[in-house]
Amino acid sequence: MKSAFLVLFFLVTSLANASFVLIPMEAEGQQNHLKAYGITYWALDKSYKVSWLLNYRGGSFLLPDAPEIRKECQIRGVTFEVLSDVTANSILEDISSPSQNMETVVLEKAPKITVYTPKGKQPWDDAVTMVLTYAEIPYTEVYDEEVLSDQLLLYDWLHLHHEDFTGQYGKFFGAYRTAPWYIQQKAEAEALAKKLGYNKVSEEKLAVAKKIRDFVIGGGFMFAMCSATDSFDIALSAEGVDICEPMFDGDDSEANYQAKIDYSNTFAFKDYTLVRNPMVYEFSDIDTTEEHGKGAFTMDKDYFTLMEYSAKWDPIPTMLCQNHTQLVKGFMGQTTAFNAEKIKSNVLVMGECKINGEARYIHGNKGKGMFTFYGGHDPEDYQHRVGDAPTVLDLHPNSPGYRLILNNVLFPAARKKKLKT
Repeated sequence: MKSAFLVLFFLVTSLANASFVLIPMEAEGQQNHLKAYGITYWALDKSYKVSWLLNYRGGSFLLPDAPEIRKECQIRGVTFEVLSDVTANSILEDISSPSQNMETVVLEKAPKITVYTPKGKQPWDDAVTMVLTYAEIPYTEVYDEEVLSDQLLLYDWLHLHHEDFTGQYGKFFGAYRTAPWYIQQKAEAEALAKKLGYNKVSEEKLAVAKKIRDFVIGGGFMFAMCSATDSFDIALSAEGVDICEPMFDGDDSEANYQAKIDYSNTFAFKDYTLVRNPMVYEFSDIDTTEEHGKGAFTMDKDYFTLMEYSAKWDPIPTMLCQNHTQLVKGFMGQTTAFNAEKIKSNVLVMGECKINGEARYIHGNKGKGMFTFYGGHDPEDYQHRVGDAPTVLDLHPNSPGYRLILNNVLFPAARKKKLKT
C-alpha cells in the first residue's frame, strides 16, 4: 500500500510540474515525422508558443503542456514527451551554449499557405499538396485568375505545382500529343489565356510568373518543385522573346532566341542553353534528368547529402535542412536536379550529389522574400510516370525527402535572423 501510494504521489507530482511537451524528431524517437509538423502548425494556429530546437534530436519542437496538445498528438499518432519546467530549461540552456551547434528559434504564427495548381487537380497529383493533406495542414488553391488579380497578397507561403511557365505544355508533345488528356489540357490553357485577355498561353504564363516574382520581392516565401523551378526562371528570362515552336503557339519561334535570353531576370539559374527541339522532353541544360536516364544512377544508389550549417550563425538554411538523416534518397521528375554550373553564386546549395555535379535542393533571396527550389516529383516514388498510382504516405511517415518540404512550410513562422555566411 505504501509503495503504491508513493508511486501515485510521484506521478501526480510529476504531472503537476510538467510544463512542456517535446515532440522529438530524431530517427528512433518519432513514429510519425510528417504528422509532427501538422501538430506544430495546429498549435501555432491555436496561438500556442512553439520553439523549434534546431539540431536538437533531429530538429525537435517544444510546446507548452496542455491537455488538448497531448490529445492531438495521441489522435494523430505523433510521439511526444512531457517535460518538467526544470528539464525543459536545462535543455534550452544546453542548446544556448556556444559550444553546441544548436539553436532555439521561436515560431510566432501559423503561415497562410496557398498552392498554385490547376483546378480539379487531386492532392496526390503533387507531393506538396499530398503531404500537406497528410499532415493536416490547411491550404488554399489558387491559379492564374487569382494570381493575376493580386490574391497572393493574402498569403505568406506559395507553392508552385509542377507547372510549365514557358507555354510549351510541359514539352509533352513528343510522347503525348495524341493523348486525350494532353489535347484537353492544351485547349483549356488556350481558353483560359483568351479569357484573361492574352493572345498566347506563353504570354499569359509570363504575366503569372511576374506576379509571383513580385510576391517574393515584396516579402513572400515561394517553394517550387520539379518543372516549376527551371520553367519559372526560363519564362522570366525570355520576357519579350518568342521561344515557342508552332505546335505550341501557332507561329515560329524567334530567330536566334538563345542570344536574347536575359539571365539577370532569373531567381536561381544562369548561362543555360534552351532545348529547341519540341520532340525532346526537356526545357534546358539546367536539368540533369538525362544523366540519370543514361544509367548514372540506380534507385538503390541515388542519394543526395544535406549540407550542415552553424545553427547560431546561419539559422535559415539550418531550419530548411532539419532532418533525422543527412543522406536523403534521390528521386526523379521532369526536372530531377540542377546542374551546379548553372546556379548563380548568390544561391545557396543545401542538398547536393557531388558525383555528377548536381544540386537537388537550393535556396535564395529575392528582394524582401525568399525562395526554395527542390528537384524531382515525389520523394517516395523514384521515377514517377504519367498515370502512376499515388503514393500512400501512411507507408512513409518518416520520409526524409518529405520532411524537407514541411521544413519550408513552417519556415515563414520563424522569427528571422540575418544570414551571416
